[in-house]
Amino acid sequence: MSMTIRRATEEDIPAIVSLVNLAYRVEDFFIKGNRTDEVQVRECLAESGFLMAEDAEDDELVACVHVRIQGERGYFGMLSVHPTRQGQGIGPEMIAEAEAWARDAGCTAMDLTYVNLREELPGLYGRLGYVQTGTAPFAAPEKLRMPAEFVTMSKPLVPPAAGGQEQTA
Repeated sequence: MSMTIRRATEEDIPAIVSLVNLAYRVEDFFIKGNRTDEVQVRECLAESGFLMAEDAEDDELVACVHVRIQGERGYFGMLSVHPTRQGQGIGPEMIAEAEAWARDAGCTAMDLTYVNLREELPGLYGRLGYVQTGTAPFAAPEKLRMPAEFVTMSKPLVPPAAGGQEQTA
Protein backbone atom coordinates (compact mmCIF):
# COMPACT_ATOMS: atom_id res chain seq x y z
CA MET A 1 0.00 0.00 0.00
CA SER A 2 1.25 3.45 -0.83
CA MET A 3 0.57 6.13 1.77
CA THR A 4 0.65 9.88 1.87
CA ILE A 5 1.65 11.35 5.23
CA ARG A 6 0.73 14.93 6.01
CA ARG A 7 0.01 17.27 8.90
CA ALA A 8 -3.61 17.43 9.96
CA THR A 9 -5.82 20.50 9.69
CA GLU A 10 -8.99 21.54 11.55
CA GLU A 11 -11.06 19.83 8.85
CA ASP A 12 -9.47 16.50 9.79
CA ILE A 13 -10.63 16.55 13.42
CA PRO A 14 -13.76 14.36 12.97
CA ALA A 15 -11.79 11.72 11.04
CA ILE A 16 -9.02 11.70 13.66
CA VAL A 17 -11.53 11.29 16.50
CA SER A 18 -13.21 8.42 14.68
CA LEU A 19 -9.94 6.60 13.93
CA VAL A 20 -8.46 7.05 17.41
CA ASN A 21 -11.62 5.76 19.09
CA LEU A 22 -11.78 2.79 16.72
CA ALA A 23 -8.11 1.89 17.16
CA TYR A 24 -8.32 2.20 20.96
CA ARG A 25 -11.26 -0.24 21.28
CA VAL A 26 -8.55 -2.73 22.39
CA GLU A 27 -8.55 -0.79 25.69
CA ASP A 28 -12.25 -1.36 26.39
CA PHE A 29 -11.34 -4.03 28.97
CA PHE A 30 -9.91 -1.36 31.27
CA ILE A 31 -11.30 1.99 30.02
CA LYS A 32 -14.89 3.23 30.15
CA GLY A 33 -15.97 5.25 27.13
CA ASN A 34 -14.07 6.65 24.17
CA ARG A 35 -10.36 7.45 24.09
CA THR A 36 -10.85 10.98 22.79
CA ASP A 37 -13.31 13.56 21.52
CA GLU A 38 -13.31 16.61 19.24
CA VAL A 39 -12.42 18.99 22.09
CA GLN A 40 -9.28 17.05 23.02
CA VAL A 41 -8.15 16.56 19.43
CA ARG A 42 -8.70 20.27 18.73
CA GLU A 43 -6.54 21.12 21.78
CA CYS A 44 -3.81 18.71 20.65
CA LEU A 45 -3.92 20.12 17.14
CA ALA A 46 -3.59 23.66 18.49
CA GLU A 47 -0.66 22.90 20.81
CA SER A 48 1.41 21.06 18.21
CA GLY A 49 -0.33 18.83 15.74
CA PHE A 50 -1.15 15.48 14.24
CA LEU A 51 0.35 13.52 11.40
CA MET A 52 -2.08 11.61 9.21
CA ALA A 53 -1.41 8.72 6.86
CA GLU A 54 -3.86 8.28 4.03
CA ASP A 55 -4.09 5.51 1.48
CA ALA A 56 -2.73 7.08 -1.70
CA GLU A 57 -5.39 5.37 -3.83
CA ASP A 58 -8.57 6.35 -2.00
CA ASP A 59 -7.47 8.99 0.57
CA GLU A 60 -8.81 6.79 3.39
CA LEU A 61 -7.30 7.68 6.77
CA VAL A 62 -5.28 4.66 7.88
CA ALA A 63 -3.19 6.09 10.74
CA CYS A 64 -2.55 9.18 12.83
CA VAL A 65 -0.31 10.30 15.67
CA HIS A 66 -0.26 13.36 17.91
CA VAL A 67 3.12 15.15 18.04
CA ARG A 68 4.02 17.78 20.63
CA ILE A 69 7.22 19.83 20.76
CA GLN A 70 8.33 20.92 24.23
CA GLY A 71 11.66 22.72 23.92
CA GLU A 72 14.31 20.08 23.24
CA ARG A 73 11.92 17.20 23.86
CA GLY A 74 9.35 15.81 21.50
CA TYR A 75 6.38 13.68 22.51
CA PHE A 76 4.07 11.43 20.56
CA GLY A 77 0.77 9.97 21.64
CA MET A 78 -2.57 8.68 20.41
CA LEU A 79 -0.76 6.57 17.83
CA SER A 80 -3.64 4.96 15.95
CA VAL A 81 -3.66 2.54 13.04
CA HIS A 82 -6.94 1.37 11.54
CA PRO A 83 -7.57 -2.19 12.81
CA THR A 84 -7.68 -3.58 9.25
CA ARG A 85 -4.21 -2.09 8.56
CA GLN A 86 -2.44 -3.15 11.75
CA GLY A 87 0.57 -5.45 11.50
CA GLN A 88 1.76 -3.88 8.23
CA GLY A 89 4.53 -1.65 9.66
CA ILE A 90 2.42 1.51 9.59
CA GLY A 91 2.80 2.21 13.33
CA PRO A 92 6.62 2.23 13.25
CA GLU A 93 6.51 4.36 10.09
CA MET A 94 4.28 6.90 11.83
CA ILE A 95 6.64 6.94 14.83
CA ALA A 96 9.59 7.56 12.49
CA GLU A 97 7.72 10.48 10.93
CA ALA A 98 6.88 11.89 14.39
CA GLU A 99 10.54 11.60 15.37
CA ALA A 100 11.61 13.37 12.18
CA TRP A 101 9.18 16.22 12.92
CA ALA A 102 10.61 16.56 16.45
CA ARG A 103 14.21 16.33 15.22
CA ASP A 104 13.53 19.01 12.60
CA ALA A 105 12.11 21.21 15.39
CA GLY A 106 15.40 20.91 17.30
CA CYS A 107 14.43 18.16 19.74
CA THR A 108 17.14 15.88 21.08
CA ALA A 109 14.80 13.30 22.64
CA MET A 110 11.37 11.81 22.06
CA ASP A 111 9.02 10.76 24.87
CA LEU A 112 5.87 8.66 25.03
CA THR A 113 3.50 7.21 27.58
CA TYR A 114 1.38 4.10 27.44
CA VAL A 115 -0.92 2.35 29.89
CA ASN A 116 0.82 -0.50 31.73
CA LEU A 117 -2.05 -2.88 30.90
CA ARG A 118 -1.08 -2.76 27.19
CA GLU A 119 1.40 -5.63 27.48
CA GLU A 120 2.20 -5.68 23.75
CA LEU A 121 3.59 -2.13 23.70
CA PRO A 122 6.89 -2.31 25.65
CA GLY A 123 8.33 -4.77 23.13
CA LEU A 124 7.26 -2.68 20.14
CA TYR A 125 8.67 0.55 21.54
CA GLY A 126 11.80 -1.23 22.83
CA ARG A 127 12.57 -2.52 19.32
CA LEU A 128 12.36 1.10 18.14
CA GLY A 129 14.96 2.22 20.69
CA TYR A 130 12.75 3.47 23.52
CA VAL A 131 13.62 2.70 27.15
CA GLN A 132 11.42 2.95 30.21
CA THR A 133 12.08 6.07 32.26
CA GLY A 134 9.40 5.81 34.93
CA THR A 135 5.71 5.66 35.71
CA ALA A 136 2.98 8.22 36.32
CA PRO A 137 -0.57 8.11 37.67
CA PHE A 138 -3.34 7.54 35.17
CA ALA A 139 -4.71 10.98 34.24
CA ALA A 140 -8.43 10.12 34.49
CA PRO A 141 -8.84 7.42 37.15
CA GLU A 142 -12.62 7.75 37.02
CA LYS A 143 -12.50 6.17 33.53
CA LEU A 144 -10.69 3.03 34.74
CA ARG A 145 -12.37 -0.35 35.11
CA MET A 146 -9.28 -1.66 36.96
CA PRO A 147 -6.09 -0.18 38.44
CA ALA A 148 -3.66 1.15 35.84
CA GLU A 149 -0.82 3.61 35.49
CA PHE A 150 1.19 5.22 32.72
CA VAL A 151 4.63 3.98 31.80
CA THR A 152 6.96 6.64 30.42
CA MET A 153 9.59 5.88 27.79
CA SER A 154 12.19 7.99 25.98
CA LYS A 155 14.63 7.76 23.12
CA PRO A 156 17.47 10.08 22.09
CA LEU A 157 16.95 11.64 18.67
CA VAL A 158 20.17 11.38 16.75
CA PRO A 159 20.67 13.94 13.97
CA PRO A 160 20.85 12.40 10.50
CA ALA A 161 24.39 11.55 9.38
CA ALA A 162 26.16 14.31 7.47
CA GLY A 163 25.53 13.90 3.78
CA GLY A 164 22.87 11.27 4.45
CA GLN A 165 19.27 11.64 3.48
CA GLU A 166 16.31 10.82 5.64
CA GLN A 167 13.44 9.00 4.10
CA THR A 168 10.06 10.60 4.10
CA ALA A 169 6.80 9.10 3.04
